[in-house]
Amino acid sequence: MNDAATRSDGHDVIVIGAGPAGMAAASTTATAGLRTLIVDEGQGPGGQIYRAITSSPHRDRSILGDDYWAGAALPKELEASGAAALYGASVWTLDRDLAVGVSTGGVSQLMSARRVIVATGAMERPFPIPGWTLPGVMTAGAAQTLLKSSGIVPGGRIVLAGVGPLLWLLAAQLLRSGAPISAVLDTGSRAALLRAAPFVAVFVLSPYRAKGLALMREVRGGTRVISGVTRLAALGSGRLEAVDVGHGGRTERLEADHLLLHQGVVPNVNLAMAAGVEHRWHGERLCFEPVLGEAGRSTVPGILIAGDGAGIGGAQAAEVRGRIAGAAVVRELAPGALTRLPDEQVLRNDLARAERGRRFLDLLFMPQQAMRIPTGDTIVCRCEEVTADEVRQSIENGAMGPNQLKAFRRTGMGPCQGRLCGLTVTELVAQERDRSPAETGYYRIRPPVKPIPLAEIADMPVTEADTRTVVRG
Repeated sequence: MNDAATRSDGHDVIVIGAGPAGMAAASTTATAGLRTLIVDEGQGPGGQIYRAITSSPHRDRSILGDDYWAGAALPKELEASGAAALYGASVWTLDRDLAVGVSTGGVSQLMSARRVIVATGAMERPFPIPGWTLPGVMTAGAAQTLLKSSGIVPGGRIVLAGVGPLLWLLAAQLLRSGAPISAVLDTGSRAALLRAAPFVAVFVLSPYRAKGLALMREVRGGTRVISGVTRLAALGSGRLEAVDVGHGGRTERLEADHLLLHQGVVPNVNLAMAAGVEHRWHGERLCFEPVLGEAGRSTVPGILIAGDGAGIGGAQAAEVRGRIAGAAVVRELAPGALTRLPDEQVLRNDLARAERGRRFLDLLFMPQQAMRIPTGDTIVCRCEEVTADEVRQSIENGAMGPNQLKAFRRTGMGPCQGRLCGLTVTELVAQERDRSPAETGYYRIRPPVKPIPLAEIADMPVTEADTRTVVRG
């Protein structure tokens, strides 16, 4: 962090998120001479996909794989660009006036910029099965974070369950680390395979095909894989003890100490929604995505969105989207620096190549409804411990949508601000009201989008404009 990072003004560009999109965007704008600040919650650059890339504890590079280590060039480029960096910082608000609320070291401040690039990336889709709140059950992404940042692997008997590329990648990484994986439970369906089939020709020409097949072969050669799983339940008294697995018309019980769940990733939309950026439901990806124009421009002037927060595309696509967004900002704010920009047509060709085959993957790994929309006493909102039956009861009693449920059950009002239940609640309400998720909508997200002590806000130097920013919504 340099001195410019501690000032609340003087920035041409603030980039939120230091994953591949954020690093690429900040490098592009800073290299062109724009005063650029990049902010991230992590202790260094990398985001989730390249977490701890500059401080990895792994000496055996084969454990995390070549795709991970390919990200090592981005932090070097970012440092050489001269961009200011603020790590270990939570962004808790962003408004239409491009005011950014940042909390770091127990102190909050409001920063301003001429442009803001939101590169908050992706988050894992909720996986609300019976028992998913038991100790010993965690997301695949959380397990991968421990592996990347600290070299820690779960002990005891490990079961992985779900669908999506990350599930197979993590299984391979854990096997390379010597972790005892008892089984991988594939919840993919034949219906999803049939939906994806028309797009297989494009997928065959994509960079994902060879890598994906190699990962699956590696995992199948190292542990048991159970396909066609239609039901999952985590069992235990006080902590996970076993997993009930429904497949092939029967139920099998697997003893387990750790269950790692994953059924794809979705854009992390809370900050952009809080800023007033328009979003819409994507019927194939089953999530809300921002409405964007050319180069990632959002419906709020001055705010651009890059990377997986704009729509899931993977690390390579995220990096290119970041460069495209950064270049667009340079064209607007520093037209005299255009010679320092990467060639626009080359970037668009790179993006098309990186996104080739994505629709096949979206359809192939579309999670089953039974794994997305829970029933009975399965927890929906982890923060407030609200069950599926309680949500349905509130809908019967008059709750018309996710925001009304806040009044009935406080769903979405806990520390996660709906990140772990938002999509589940939307689909559950849509099902009960016989409406589409697009008609049902999402939570109305208001600042602070991350929990911070009230004392931090009270201690900030406050002007009239700052007060409007903090209380707006």
